[in-house]
Amino acid sequence: MNNVYKLHANLIKTGNHSNPVSLRSFVLQCARSPLPEAPRYAATLLLSQPTITVPGDPFLFNTLIKTTPSSLSISLFAFMHRTPHHPFDHFTFPLVLTALKSHLDPHHLHSLIIKLGFYSSLYVHNALIGAYGFRGSIQFAVKVFDEMPHRDLVSWSSLISCLARNGMPTEALGVFRQMQVQECGLKLDEVVMLSVVSAVSSLGALELGIWVHGFILRSGIDVGVLLGTALVDMYSRCGSIDRAVKVFDEMPHRNVVTWTTLISGFAVHGRSREALEAFHRMRESGLKPDRIAFSGALVACSHGGLVEEGWQVYESMRSEYQMEPMLEHYGCMVDLLGRAGLLDEAFKFVEEMPIQPNSVIWRTLLGACVNHNYLALAEKAKERITELEPHHDGDYVLLSNAYGGVGKWVEKAGLRNSMRENRIAKEPGCSWLHVDQTVHEFVSGDNSHPQWEEISKFLDSVIDTVKVGGYTQNTSNVLHDIQEEEKEHSLGYHSEKLAVAYLLLYHRDRRTIRVIKNLRICYDCHSFMKHVSGIFDKDIIIRDRNRFHHFNKGSCSCRDFW
Repeated sequence: MNNVYKLHANLIKTGNHSNPVSLRSFVLQCARSPLPEAPRYAATLLLSQPTITVPGDPFLFNTLIKTTPSSLSISLFAFMHRTPHHPFDHFTFPLVLTALKSHLDPHHLHSLIIKLGFYSSLYVHNALIGAYGFRGSIQFAVKVFDEMPHRDLVSWSSLISCLARNGMPTEALGVFRQMQVQECGLKLDEVVMLSVVSAVSSLGALELGIWVHGFILRSGIDVGVLLGTALVDMYSRCGSIDRAVKVFDEMPHRNVVTWTTLISGFAVHGRSREALEAFHRMRESGLKPDRIAFSGALVACSHGGLVEEGWQVYESMRSEYQMEPMLEHYGCMVDLLGRAGLLDEAFKFVEEMPIQPNSVIWRTLLGACVNHNYLALAEKAKERITELEPHHDGDYVLLSNAYGGVGKWVEKAGLRNSMRENRIAKEPGCSWLHVDQTVHEFVSGDNSHPQWEEISKFLDSVIDTVKVGGYTQNTSNVLHDIQEEEKEHSLGYHSEKLAVAYLLLYHRDRRTIRVIKNLRICYDCHSFMKHVSGIFDKDIIIRDRNRFHHFNKGSCSCRDFW
């Protein structure tokens, strides 16, 4: 900043501080400076000496709105609004909507835009779609889009991105298809395809992902680092880690995010050794792992039961990179120790954390205690969670399962009474299938699917078949103290079983069955899938809340460690 101060002092010494041309040049130099303090200094000068700008020319104000912190951008915009000789132009509102999207309600700016006659501007329309999308106001973003007399690639891309980011991937892909029909002359670019790939990732629809990837290649769109990384993530989240690896290997350039995406992909697919190998290859390539990369490596160790390797990765954060672990890294270590059955060590680790553990850390420990039937410690963890977050349904269900597993029905009933008193409802299990670009949804115990009667009857016969092959239903986690036959009936209609039965019944020729589930797969369904994969000779891939399970020939990629 010394050079900026010297330059301004020189203007004052030479008498040019009141010369509009000299001052304008000085402000523009500051605005374009890589130093963050320089634009701030120029904005302060501009607000104190507005005469340095040419009346009717908003260029300097627009430039500084783009480059200064939000507080000063608001002051600049407000100054323009109340000063008649510094009017807006059709660049001002897009810059304001972009720079201040976290601070200003787009509805207010929308009204001002219409009032001042800027609503016909294509740039303003595009910026409004982006601002409404950022705020989650989907209906207003769509309304602006529908009212546009003309649209360009940015218009379509903004709406697709808006829908994809706000949990509406199906609608985002619908807009993409609409664009292809209505705007066949538009040359697509990396930006719009990033949003499309993101939407496919959310759906987990592999067939659609393969088509989108092919479309990118056929369209001649350059697969740079950003789009290549997005494709690696898409294939991983769609259950095809091998395709993700192929895209990664074909990328001429990669950054830390690319490597981290691959590491995380290996981790959630149960290929922990390959995840660690990728982590070490990244470091050998000269790239410094960031906090997210360390999280990915620790998750890989956790899912693979690699306790010693996990400690080495964790300790290298400080010893090799002088990086202090954050809450998520402590959480990964608790998960690693808990999954490995080192529960006392995990509890001690939490107690000795230098930062306050949150409910997620304690919930991770609770889950591990339940999995290993360590009731005394589970109750302690539940007490800590109740202090931090008393109304989370998953904690009650976990501890309830633990009580059920050892036959403590009175304690289990007490928990269910507490849930009712506190109006805490258990989240229902849901599973989804993508078949010929159609989504089929199944809900545990729900008979609303049009083919419910046929599916449920067929599922009963499948259960009988796998029982002959050695499958025994694990009824310990059923929520009630009821007869064994009723427990088996309750387990039989879990959503992932219904989804698999649907494909076995109506799409027998499919070699691979892919299911997406909103909750963690239970022990009984996990055992069921292993037996079905062996007896019916199918590859079954289930993406649950935590990871992917690849069932093949009677075994699972997680090695029963999840």
